[in-house]
Amino acid sequence: MHGTEHPSAWVQRWAHLIRLQGRVLDVACGAGRHMRFLAALGHPVTGVDRNEAALALAAPTGQTVLADIENGPWPFAGQTFDAVVVTNYLWRPLLPALVHSVAEGGVLIYETFTTGNETVGKPSRADFLLQPGELLSATVGLRTVAYEDGFEASPDRFVQRIAAVRAAPSGEPVRWHLASH
Repeated sequence: MHGTEHPSAWVQRWAHLIRLQGRVLDVACGAGRHMRFLAALGHPVTGVDRNEAALALAAPTGQTVLADIENGPWPFAGQTFDAVVVTNYLWRPLLPALVHSVAEGGVLIYETFTTGNETVGKPSRADFLLQPGELLSATVGLRTVAYEDGFEASPDRFVQRIAAVRAAPSGEPVRWHLASH
């Protein structure tokens, strides 16, 4: 079941950008692998998914919200989070809401499949594969800290990843370290 694997190495690498005890939203969280990891770091976590059985596994870790975010309203309208985490999920109409959900001084950590993946496995439909540079375009208004777009082995897959921060309320630049401590 999605969400029972180890946390993504990308999420682990950039989790240090989340402010101390910052509120985290895990989008399409599945069984909560990132919720568990981030809660263990001291963050209050909220996960959203449409799979009730998966959310039942995630629930002990934090708040869970059962919602079909592709066919229903965005359940977090008007709310912001210190981090928004998305992995292995793409619904293009939701990208602006995800970016707007990043609080001032907050971070978006996003990783999903990109074109080329159709040559090695699933997902293979263009609807579920990012185009070259698409995450960079979708996150205009945030400052890109890290970005990757390419092939990764074991398992074979083509991925695009971004870690991007929103300016702090004071206008001061957000300070980040390029490696976790």
